[in-house]
Amino acid sequence: MDGVSSSLKPGQEERKTQEDIEEDEPDDWQVFPSDLQRVADRSCAEAKRSFASTRAYHVQQAAAATSPGSKVTSLDPQPSETPEVISVDVPDLTAGLKDQAVELNEGQRQVDWSRSFHGLSTEAFSAEAAKALLAPIASDDVEVKADGILYLPEIKYRRILNNAFGPGGWGLAPRGETIVTAKAVTREYALVALGRLVSVARGEQDYFSPEGIPTAVEGCKSTALRRCCKDLGVASELWDPRFIRKFMTQHVKEVFVEHQVTKKRKKIYLRKDDLVRYPFKAV
Repeated sequence: MDGVSSSLKPGQEERKTQEDIEEDEPDDWQVFPSDLQRVADRSCAEAKRSFASTRAYHVQQAAAATSPGSKVTSLDPQPSETPEVISVDVPDLTAGLKDQAVELNEGQRQVDWSRSFHGLSTEAFSAEAAKALLAPIASDDVEVKADGILYLPEIKYRRILNNAFGPGGWGLAPRGETIVTAKAVTREYALVALGRLVSVARGEQDYFSPEGIPTAVEGCKSTALRRCCKDLGVASELWDPRFIRKFMTQHVKEVFVEHQVTKKRKKIYLRKDDLVRYPFKAV
């Protein structure tokens, strides 16, 4: 042993002794995650204060404050926006309107027009009513669609019925539930005049979004009214091919137009006393 010790140099013997001392001493200093987190938070706060003092940060904040719809950028964590929640109480109209059936009072004499055909063809209406219903339509009342289809506006059917039966002397009674499909609304209606069933017809109307379903329901009712009026002879000329050809020759013109946005061109039909309207222009 003495021989080995004497062969070591003084510096090596001293370094070995120090290493042995460090291995024997307990390791009292340890790094914990909480200490690292505090150091990271302190560094992040110093970086924020440093950037907030720069000219670029103030220019960015001023631009965000003056720009419409922009939000001021903050260096601090922001709470996440609460997503919009749709109330479960809002009905989905595309699943159907679930119209309630009519409940009749059994103590009174009433007619269930959702099923009954009461008074159908029992007798003819009066001569005054027939004159109002069968009167020839004025050429000024007839309109033409862009595809060349002639039609009478729905409000003018109502005026003819009011002239024939008086306001309150006629009405449309729904027969069945409103059916809502992916693109259209349909329902069957019965035209009742002076307490008698006159005609039954089904109306339909297209829609483009669920918000347009109520408007489509009203259009469905108007379509059924026009179809029911055919059985009373109202505006029957519009289904007469000879009248249609004569009217088209005398009162309708063909015009080539261009859509001012899409620049697409096509041919449309107009009354001769009408003008081309936006978004089209004549070419």
